[in-house]
Amino acid sequence: MKTRLYLSILLFGMMVVSAFPQNQELARLLATPYIGKVVGATNANVVAFTVNERGHRNIYIAEGAGYRVRKLTDFDSDDAQEISSLSISSDGKWIVFVRGGDHGANSAAVATNSASFVDPTKIEVFSLSVGDRSLYKIGLGDFPILHPDGTSVSYFRSGQIWTASLDGEKAGKPLFNMKGAAGNMKWSPDGTKLAFMSRRGDYSFIGIYSKSNPRIQWIGPSFHSDSSPQWSPDGRHIAFVRRDATGGALDSLTSFTYEGWSVMLASVDDGIAHEIYRAPLNKEATFPRISGQVNLSWVHQRYLTFMSYESGWPHLYRLEIGSKEVKQLTKGAFTVDNLNYSSDGKEIVFAANTGKDKYDFERSHIGRVDVESGQFKILTEGEEIETAPFYFNQGQSIGFSSSSFNRPVHPKVYHLKDRQSELIGKEIFDTQGDSFVKPEQVFITSEDGVRFSAQYFKPRHKNKDLPALVYIHGGPRRQMYLGWHHIDYYFYDYIVNQYLVEQGYAVLSINYRMGTGYGFDFQHPRSAGNLGASEYLDVLAAGKWLKQQSDINPSKVGLFGGSYGGYLTAMGLAKNSDIFKAGVDIHGVHNRERKQNPSQYAPDFELATQLNWESSPSKWVDTWRSPVLIIHGDDDQNVAFSQSIDLYNRLKKQNVEVEVLVLPDENHHWQLFENLVKAKEATVDFLNRKLK
Repeated sequence: MKTRLYLSILLFGMMVVSAFPQNQELARLLATPYIGKVVGATNANVVAFTVNERGHRNIYIAEGAGYRVRKLTDFDSDDAQEISSLSISSDGKWIVFVRGGDHGANSAAVATNSASFVDPTKIEVFSLSVGDRSLYKIGLGDFPILHPDGTSVSYFRSGQIWTASLDGEKAGKPLFNMKGAAGNMKWSPDGTKLAFMSRRGDYSFIGIYSKSNPRIQWIGPSFHSDSSPQWSPDGRHIAFVRRDATGGALDSLTSFTYEGWSVMLASVDDGIAHEIYRAPLNKEATFPRISGQVNLSWVHQRYLTFMSYESGWPHLYRLEIGSKEVKQLTKGAFTVDNLNYSSDGKEIVFAANTGKDKYDFERSHIGRVDVESGQFKILTEGEEIETAPFYFNQGQSIGFSSSSFNRPVHPKVYHLKDRQSELIGKEIFDTQGDSFVKPEQVFITSEDGVRFSAQYFKPRHKNKDLPALVYIHGGPRRQMYLGWHHIDYYFYDYIVNQYLVEQGYAVLSINYRMGTGYGFDFQHPRSAGNLGASEYLDVLAAGKWLKQQSDINPSKVGLFGGSYGGYLTAMGLAKNSDIFKAGVDIHGVHNRERKQNPSQYAPDFELATQLNWESSPSKWVDTWRSPVLIIHGDDDQNVAFSQSIDLYNRLKKQNVEVEVLVLPDENHHWQLFENLVKAKEATVDFLNRKLK
């Protein structure tokens, strides 16, 4: 077995020398500022947003006519501490945020230390005065929300709810004490009561805290999991989502399991809850596995709104409180996401992969729906990718994130009065991408008849004997677009894809089955995941499609991807080294063997165990022939580091050529920019050596 280690060596504490060549052009492109969360002040013409520039994560603001951009924080080092939970007061004078942790982890966020500091890192809540840039460290905590009076902040700490003043005068302290772990807190409109969820293992309750009551008021406690409490606009009622609690006899592990849910309503006076909506029993109406899940909201006095896949696509529904009548507000073969209300509750703005162009299903545009009439329209059009909209400036404007194939994400404003849009910060931030090629939309059909889409990136000039790559996104509940992605992980992968094109590769970025954006059936295919990995058929079809292109060298086709993309990369190399001649497997799952106490067997446990192993790359190493680079950080909170150790040891016995890049203390999301660059440079270097 040939093994090459990419080793990082610290010399005199001053510089890092790597075994792979430093590529200044790739490093320059990766330094493109990533603009993440964008928020706006309800009653002021102010927009705030986060910027990650070479690992320096800071908060900026744009305000007034012309949206002059100002930097508000000075976290000017690559210290791997992310900024999350960004919010702004309605008057635009205060900003609250969290610094630290890995909030993209599969479990609860914990403090991470990708930079290997000798002192421990923390997850901390901060407040920021916009006017004078005064920064206040509230203390340890997470997921803060502003109090309606705009003077204090509430947040979670060690499972309890704490509170502190925004200006730092009153130190943080527990608001009350309770059993379980708190979540989903929401202040009443008048700020006198706080609704929250109390997680208690396999069940949860909805509680209400009030300064005037020495006891917690529990709302309709039962043998269920209750969540997402929503106050009525007058503060007299509470609505929430109810799901069946776990427990009882185990059901099938190998067939689709419907998960029922309902909307409950209770009067705050007596706390007695009754059901006002029950999801239909068809499989599409199961508890939605989308961003925000049910997305229950109560802003309009007469109506609750929620999201459901009931029609086969994730859409917005309205529930009238009095009559319990349900109406579907958005309709069509597209996905609705990122919902936000106008302050008066009459309109909802959203993002959707639809529009006038036939390829808008592979983009995202901004839409708006009238809650009372149900009339909706898509407000924006063109070739940009537009996501995460919100109302601000007294409802006169809509803010959102916008990118294109050659322009990274920027804040953008749509003015409702004149229907004109305004890009923010283009003159401030270095927006590299002028040399990027415009991806071509293609469609491929797998051997079992599933048709999927892909973006095809090709060099502008060279037109024969091209090396080619299949790029596989993670998730798998993701969608890649015809442009720069708004999620940071794929923001940087998009840069790598474009850079590989500049290096002379053809790159095929595939939207394989299980991804979002294409309806319920595509997202929930048969025999997928650990029950047969049918999604790998799409990867295989993509490789075969590339080999059939007249300008592709069929002996120089490879593949790469991270997370679930790393898993499918390993499947490709294990099962089809005849097609895929090299690959880069970045923190993928490799062994899906099921381990379970025999006394807790489900009826089909043995079948599930067999399918899990059949769906594991580690099972197929006997036919693995192509060289591979395995990249993994050992503090990965999403995929266990042991998954790569398992695969490495199996490949070692098979004498497969393996190269490894291990990043101590790094997690799943490359929080240390230095490590991000190492991982991307190692990927390109390996592919160049094996395919060029």
